[in-house]
Amino acid sequence: MIDSRLSARALVAHLGPWRTREPAYEALADAVRLLCLDNRIAPRTALPAERELAARLGVSRTTVAAAYRSLRATGHIESVRGSGSVTLPLGRRDLGRATGGEGIDLQQASPAAWPGLAAVYADAATEAPAFVARPGYDVRGRRSLREAIARRYTERGLPTEPAQILVTNGAQSAISLIATLVVARGDRVVLETPTYPHAAEAFAREGARLVGVPVVVGQGWDLERAEHAILRARPSVVYLMPDFHNPTGECMPAQTRTRLAELARSIGSVLVVDETTAELGFDAAPSPLPFAASAGAEEAVTLGSLGKTVWGGLRVGWIRAGRDLVQRLTVARPSSDLGTPEFEQAVAERLLPAMPEILRQRAALLREGHDVLLRTLRREVPEWDLPDVGGGVALWIGLGAPRSSALTLAARRHGLLLSAGPRFSVGGGHERHLRVPFTAPAAVLDRAALLLAEAWREVAGQPVESAEAAALDAVV
Repeated sequence: MIDSRLSARALVAHLGPWRTREPAYEALADAVRLLCLDNRIAPRTALPAERELAARLGVSRTTVAAAYRSLRATGHIESVRGSGSVTLPLGRRDLGRATGGEGIDLQQASPAAWPGLAAVYADAATEAPAFVARPGYDVRGRRSLREAIARRYTERGLPTEPAQILVTNGAQSAISLIATLVVARGDRVVLETPTYPHAAEAFAREGARLVGVPVVVGQGWDLERAEHAILRARPSVVYLMPDFHNPTGECMPAQTRTRLAELARSIGSVLVVDETTAELGFDAAPSPLPFAASAGAEEAVTLGSLGKTVWGGLRVGWIRAGRDLVQRLTVARPSSDLGTPEFEQAVAERLLPAMPEILRQRAALLREGHDVLLRTLRREVPEWDLPDVGGGVALWIGLGAPRSSALTLAARRHGLLLSAGPRFSVGGGHERHLRVPFTAPAAVLDRAALLLAEAWREVAGQPVESAEAAALDAVV
């Protein structure tokens, strides 16, 4: 059964700079394996014909045929009469080979639910008779929840009214809605690189041309290049994650915030600030001043959610923006989804007053995971560049060589699922980096670090194409 088909043009766009080693057919096969691993190619997707893909890539048909043969041998694709090569569900059957268990999945940087969440769900369920008597969803958000969100922004130093809040099905839904409304095909969108990949995908889906500005561990944002990119590209949107940036863990300095806000305002760009990780500092100090207040950017669009702070399964997020933009977003929303479920909103409303307690628990959990992961990796792989961050959800590890994709595939063979550095890139690159979340329990992270070190020992000595390495260095 085939669910969809992927054209050669679309596959090549997904692949990016795939030719990182020889033989070329195996480099191509590995690039497709990574796309399947990251779910960028869904199971039961028909791949392009060999001749078509070879022409698009500028390689021989023999190379593509050998790559497909390698993918069949590893169970990533199968040949279907009349349909060509079709991707298969990966499952988890091969994850536990090295560990004798189920394996460890660190592709998602989300901790398990806050321990008190089940009780909050039970309390909200007492309203069930009222919920089922109504439609059960709301396109703008319950008035009482919007009041609670607005009150919390005000308490954190950003005066906000309920009319400035739109409740969404998580932050990703918010990003997609904004992209649909404010991005036209051919528009440019400036994002950090590395960045949150699903944000980049949302803007690209609307036909945007993505422009990346570097964020470097220990150095932060390259303000000079950001200024140049914004003034030259004149983007319709500037998307930033200034607090505990995912994946680097960096926090943006005050003068950089102010300057980027000024630049966006000067050319009429919509400044979208993703604050889903902003309150995940290890010291459990009072929540930071929102970007819109610290940068004097009242007009900035601010995104928040409970996905990282409470639980990824609680799909409640929000947009804080000017009244007019919130109204336009509300009108545009029904074309993509009809609203946020009322039950989840009732749960979220009960959680907001408990956020200080929730954030203290999250700070302790994340600090412990960070410390264990850092300690084990420093012992096992001392040659890596391992940042010591003050919060967030992940380490952005410098490998010292462009082997992120090879390491990710080797880690899977050892029972560990990760996403390679290029998954977070804008315009290619980051083969020298790997994101490793520290959101799992400490014991799991310790075991994951040992598996990752074993995988590294497999790939560390592999030859690297020098020309490709230089190109990737330039990108990062």
